[in-house]
Amino acid sequence: MDRRELARALSSADSITAPTRSFEPWCVLGVTGSPGVGKSCLVERIVSHWLDCGEKVAILAVDPSSPITGGALLGDRMRMASVDTGEDVFFRSIATRNVPGGLPSRLNRMVDLLVHEGWTKIIIETVGSGQSEIRIVAVADRLLLVEGPGRGDVIQAEKAGVMELADLIVVNKSDLAGADKVADEIRLSLNLSEGESADVLLCSAETGDGISDMVSAIDTLPNARGPSIARARERLLASHQENLISHPQFSDVLKGLSEGRLSIEEALSALHRG
Repeated sequence: MDRRELARALSSADSITAPTRSFEPWCVLGVTGSPGVGKSCLVERIVSHWLDCGEKVAILAVDPSSPITGGALLGDRMRMASVDTGEDVFFRSIATRNVPGGLPSRLNRMVDLLVHEGWTKIIIETVGSGQSEIRIVAVADRLLLVEGPGRGDVIQAEKAGVMELADLIVVNKSDLAGADKVADEIRLSLNLSEGESADVLLCSAETGDGISDMVSAIDTLPNARGPSIARARERLLASHQENLISHPQFSDVLKGLSEGRLSIEEALSALHRG
């Protein structure tokens, strides 16, 4: 299908009938990290590298939703304009639709369709806050966590689990003061954890320093390092959430709950009966 048809199909993810993609060789890179650390700039660098290698690259930028329109709020397209050209790049901003966990329902189906249509590398960039940083492992084959200097207690912010699931951690903005300290703190924290630790690299999307090491590390990432039980848990929760939200009685039950006609127990019972 052409790009316009593909965009329409992704907008109607419930109707996607593409076959489930193969997980080998891996092709889906999740990129997460808090706002302001430079995720989009690093994604731009990665895309440029993959294009030079002859890949067809699709980027799904998961943006927060407008509470009024429900549409994507940030508009990452403006920040990646230099790579959003040519037939070998496809960019799509996707609204979370205020879904719990920060990832839109049916994201797996979108990825299946893109792979079926011949896109060889897919990047999913998350909003980068809260549960979305962990839930991304339900979709991505490999996870890149981006950090940066000047964020205060980085370890305290990330200790919820995303560092344990990341396959590679990059401290961006290495040209700024404090980047080396952040990298050392992350390495120390990882060394205190059980199991094999992810590599921690320094780079700067602004100056280009360390970019070649980063893209080389991404291209040679081994099998997903994060605990398999944690990844399976997130995939199961994501699937359950998807089924819940797509339930035909979901809107009616939600309305009854908001109006006080149903208790939580009654709402759950109604959905289970359906």
